[in-house]
Amino acid sequence: MISELSDNPLRFVIAGRLNRDTVIPIFGEPQIDGFGGNLAYAAIGLKLWGEIAGLLARVGQDFPLDWVADMASLGFDPSGIRITDSDMDLRRFIAHEDAVTAHYQNPIQHFSDRGLPFPRNLLGYQAPRSLSSSRTTLQPFSIQISDIPPNYLEASAVHICPIDYLSHIILPSIFRQYQTGTITLTSCPGYMDPAFWQELPPLLSEITAFITPEAEIRNLFLGRQTDLWAMSEALADLGPEYIIIQTESLGYYLLDRVNERRWVIPQYPSNAVDPTGSGDAFAGGFLVGYREHYDPMEAALMGSVAASVVVEGTGVFFGLDVMPGLIDARREAMRQLVRLI
Repeated sequence: MISELSDNPLRFVIAGRLNRDTVIPIFGEPQIDGFGGNLAYAAIGLKLWGEIAGLLARVGQDFPLDWVADMASLGFDPSGIRITDSDMDLRRFIAHEDAVTAHYQNPIQHFSDRGLPFPRNLLGYQAPRSLSSSRTTLQPFSIQISDIPPNYLEASAVHICPIDYLSHIILPSIFRQYQTGTITLTSCPGYMDPAFWQELPPLLSEITAFITPEAEIRNLFLGRQTDLWAMSEALADLGPEYIIIQTESLGYYLLDRVNERRWVIPQYPSNAVDPTGSGDAFAGGFLVGYREHYDPMEAALMGSVAASVVVEGTGVFFGLDVMPGLIDARREAMRQLVRLI
């Protein structure tokens, strides 16, 4: 664990995964072996709205720590990044065909199709079929109770990025024991499967907001339901106050169970260059917005703005170069397009 504890209490904690990303964007030059992972993008989504967080993840001893130092220089607390005693293959390959279609397999083919030289860092690379869906076996990247620094347990709001099923079962329970008021969670594809239906009630029972991509929730409800709002209501009945579906073409569907409202939050019409991490940036922005306003619609607007900034360039830190006032201007522009249905 990186020992840079702050004397100041943390308001936010983000748990997730860090990766060594090789990304072929929609346009422009590829990113080769760069800093990435859902934890990093969620943190940037939070930072765009002026906040910092404690970072919780596991990496191998071969992970470049200068990337972690870059996050610390922005004010993030890296003391929750646990360095294991062994190497860990954290390579991730993504090739973006368009704003909604991404490929994670066959990097040789994708580099060849674009007329690009194949990078040496991907020699021997095999993409995982999905994030682990094991009900019993911890993965090298699974977050354990002993990984959590004591001061993180005092945070008032926590977001949990896609990690694995066991991490998603353990973390909400631990933070709720320490009176964390807001816990948001983005689904893992490994358990968004009909075979995991019986495991969902304990997983969702302590969640404030559950965020999931359209493709994953459709896979979960395969053979049960086809209407997205009906799917949202079924999941909300398991405990979450809010269900957010990142649709493929209609923006974000937000179900407010408490007030019995349905919102459609638009996606800002960005010039998408690299969609990597857009969903994670949304989650970071949503967490800040909810703790600031306690209004899920306002929080979703802030998440949508964060996502719109991240997709316009390549790399984790691209969004931080945004012009002052741009994110507020985008929020106000999109506010006029929000629909209550």
